[in-house]
Amino acid sequence: MPDAPDAPDAPDAPTAPVLSVRGLTVRFLMPGGRRVAAVTDVRFDVRPGECLALIGESGCGKSVLTSALLGLLPGNARTTGSALLGDLDLLTADERTLARTVRGRRIGLVPQSPAAHLTPVRTVRSHLSETVAALTGVRGRTARRAAAEAAAARAAFPAGHLDRHPHELSGGLAQRAATALALVGDAPLLLADEPTTGLDRDLVDHTVDALRRHVDAGPDGTGRALLMITHDLAAAARVADRVAVMYAGRVVELADAAAFFGAPGPRHPYSRGLLQALPDRAFTPIPGLPPELTDLPAGCAFAARCARATDRCATPPGPADPVACHHPHPAAPEATRA
Repeated sequence: MPDAPDAPDAPDAPTAPVLSVRGLTVRFLMPGGRRVAAVTDVRFDVRPGECLALIGESGCGKSVLTSALLGLLPGNARTTGSALLGDLDLLTADERTLARTVRGRRIGLVPQSPAAHLTPVRTVRSHLSETVAALTGVRGRTARRAAAEAAAARAAFPAGHLDRHPHELSGGLAQRAATALALVGDAPLLLADEPTTGLDRDLVDHTVDALRRHVDAGPDGTGRALLMITHDLAAAARVADRVAVMYAGRVVELADAAAFFGAPGPRHPYSRGLLQALPDRAFTPIPGLPPELTDLPAGCAFAARCARATDRCATPPGPADPVACHHPHPAAPEATRA
């Protein structure tokens, strides 16, 4: 009797995202009843083993989004939606939970203004040693010293500057110190807010490569993730798997990084304008200015600056559209897609 045919392999169960954001909205309540629409209905996932680069002009809401995820918004902020880190909703978690179990342990932060996050009367070595003790359990002065020096080397922070105080550091050195601190706990999610500020090109590459290695060194190479907020499109192109583009508080495009930076390129006119403004491309600035977040139009916020805009743009695109545009640039032909 012939052997029975092998049963087909069961499909792999989908891997849960490290971070899943749905409908994240932040409003700042201002005197006189004004509301600043800082972030509106943002939704994305950051998957295990992935770097998602969040890009956009200054003031578009990128850093506000980061602060919302960490529970660091000011008292006049009102937040709705959800941001699930595993089974924990970061938007509804209390301060005790965020301080004791999330910041540093489950989320490592490379802040946008690193010098402001360093205690001015303590050396970089002291910062690293304390963080090592708190997050890794390393005990003993010699062991902590060695671990602190290893953490500094990981972020290309020079050993000869470890005994300096924050005011003795250049902006680039402060940035590298902050990166070293963020990597100490081997957190499953890194939030890097402009991690290359003040660095020359070689150190930019070293820094983003270190962040990428953190992701790739997770359990089975898939357990960690990176959300990198950046103006540096070259850095994003170097390490990102996907790109999310923000404009006026909204994510207007979410795309595969290889297609975004290569062919066929971005589909949203604003995204394409960002790339065309680079010196190694057309070096053509986007005309006009972003709208005021206190007075956003009912339709597409980019329409006033967009050469493709029509009367249809007075109504907003649907929330489920992968590109928030009524007139996106064409996608790659099906036959040429990877």
